[in-house]
Amino acid sequence: MKGYEMGTVVIRDYRKEDWPRLQAIHDAARKNELRLAGLEEAFLPLAIAAESEGLFDYTVRVAWLGDTAAGFSAFAEDELAWLYVDPALSRRGIGTRLVRDALEHMGRPVSVEVLVGNEPARRLYERCGFRLTETVSGRMPGNEAFPVTCHVLRLD
Repeated sequence: MKGYEMGTVVIRDYRKEDWPRLQAIHDAARKNELRLAGLEEAFLPLAIAAESEGLFDYTVRVAWLGDTAAGFSAFAEDELAWLYVDPALSRRGIGTRLVRDALEHMGRPVSVEVLVGNEPARRLYERCGFRLTETVSGRMPGNEAFPVTCHVLRLD
């Protein structure tokens, strides 16, 4: 992976041929996210979650590092709803680039929810200017059998 360390990140709109790679990115990263939140049993692969959580109701953007899709985001005018980076390519600024790219396409204020326990994601958003506004509990979107607690962060 050394060749990727200094590579340029290019972010573009989602294309249908990106789907297999988005599934691999999501599934690996989502397992890590749920593990941090103590919710491993709540995992659903992207093939199911995309429909149940409305992935394509959002604008979807894909980050490329060289010839490899490295991460993706999905957002609406006021909500950053999805952001995943391939765990094998983490800590290279890809998440930060995806957040900044999304913010360029969004209005203000913007909100994002982070599962309690997912401190790496919370720190990422805080570095990008988001501030914690509240912590809420409810049911996991797309997998309502699981109760969740999320931090809500906002950028004005």
